[in-house]
Amino acid sequence: MKLKNIYWLLAFNFFITACGTSACDSSEKDSTDPGINDEDTDVSVLVTTNNRSLDLAVYGTAFSTTSNMSPYTITLQPKTSYQQMDGFGAALTGSSCYNLMQMSAADRTSFLTQTFSNDKGYGFSYVRISIGCSDFSLSEYTCCDEPGIENFALQNEEINYIIPVLKEVLEINPDLKILGSPWTSPRWMKVNNLNDLQALNSWTSGQLNPAYYSDYALYFVKWIQAFAGHGIHIDAVTPQNEPLNRGNSASLFMGWDEQRDFIKVLGAAIHQAGLDTRIYAFDHNYNYDNMADQNDYPVKIYNDADAAQYLAGAAYHNYGGDKSELLDIHEKAPDKALIFTETSIGTWNNGHDLSQRLMDDMAEVALGSINNWCEAVIVWNLMLDSNRGPNRDGGCQTCYGAVDISSSNYKSITRNSHYYIIAHLSAVIKPGAVRIGTTGYTVQGLTYSAFKNTDGTYAFVVLNNQDTTQSLTLNDGINHFSYEIPAKAVASFRW
Repeated sequence: MKLKNIYWLLAFNFFITACGTSACDSSEKDSTDPGINDEDTDVSVLVTTNNRSLDLAVYGTAFSTTSNMSPYTITLQPKTSYQQMDGFGAALTGSSCYNLMQMSAADRTSFLTQTFSNDKGYGFSYVRISIGCSDFSLSEYTCCDEPGIENFALQNEEINYIIPVLKEVLEINPDLKILGSPWTSPRWMKVNNLNDLQALNSWTSGQLNPAYYSDYALYFVKWIQAFAGHGIHIDAVTPQNEPLNRGNSASLFMGWDEQRDFIKVLGAAIHQAGLDTRIYAFDHNYNYDNMADQNDYPVKIYNDADAAQYLAGAAYHNYGGDKSELLDIHEKAPDKALIFTETSIGTWNNGHDLSQRLMDDMAEVALGSINNWCEAVIVWNLMLDSNRGPNRDGGCQTCYGAVDISSSNYKSITRNSHYYIIAHLSAVIKPGAVRIGTTGYTVQGLTYSAFKNTDGTYAFVVLNNQDTTQSLTLNDGINHFSYEIPAKAVASFRW
């Protein structure tokens, strides 16, 4: 985020017409903050409070010219390095893309620019899309519903909604990374179980017939190539979304041993096709849905060298278990990457209550996953409508989007916690940045992480979950500066 783009960001706050009066007012006040319009200001600052009195408010501050005597100093340690960051973003589901395509072209471009642009927005840099339908698609479908892999073809949802949105986003941010995940294989590839091998013509549950491993691997290859034909590069895939969840509106059970065997075929097919698409295993919950035989799911696959050679790492969700599982898996397989690929807000976790959700989601999802070695953080639907849709029976009908758009005019937008947490990461931490060490001040309720970007700038993101303002001094070994972090707030810095 550069200070020269402040005017653009401030103007965009008035486009978010449903963010609440206090949020819009705060943006107007920000433009009068000392130094904010000065391109020579040393440090860019982004602040959000959980009551929206500051709503992605942009500020600037200067390096101190006096000796640092502050007891609240955090010193960056760039020689201590951890993971390299891949990016941050949200899912462009069929439902999200449908809502985006209902907007006027001007409003959609404005929103997508504000979200994905590095120059004029928050720089979201990673999206997840479904391979075939997800539980937030307009219907159940795959790209090969008629038996025979020769019948593969992209469908209405891709052609009319997902691809047009992706093309517009790529014009805004050509470096966008895209992850694809299937919710189910074509039904003609399914069986009831691996003992009986009886055909199962169902969108829900079932298992992949080993006789179709080669066909299904070719399905992935054709899907990647079909998007490439539209100028869209698929950076990575997972073999199955939530492989231990039989109950989603579209789903497929795939235990670790099945995924191990399929990855050998899938990886070989991707390699033979000359594609550079990476594969991440698992893509499900920290607690493996309490299935003891599935514990350490990705590590069990890594133990097979023939499968491990094709894997970049593993992907996780947080609908069950604790983020400490990420550290455990990293310690067992430090040469494999970790990415966080899905979390949702909704009626069940008071998803519209920013006072709680901003604090919890920043601690558990954003900084929580990063500080436990995740290289990417992707939340669920970027945009749902004010009726929590479009949604379908059997899928989530109680989810909110990272933003909600009014279904009455497809214009008024409300930003929710997931938009804020990704914006606070992506605005200052750029793809390729390395997480670095820190020493110094710590206190309960203060969570933070530091990074060095590829351009030599530093980034620092902090959550103050205390009831009082927190004074901090950040020291990079050459320069230092102080800042007052409001109570119950998130602040991002880049210098």
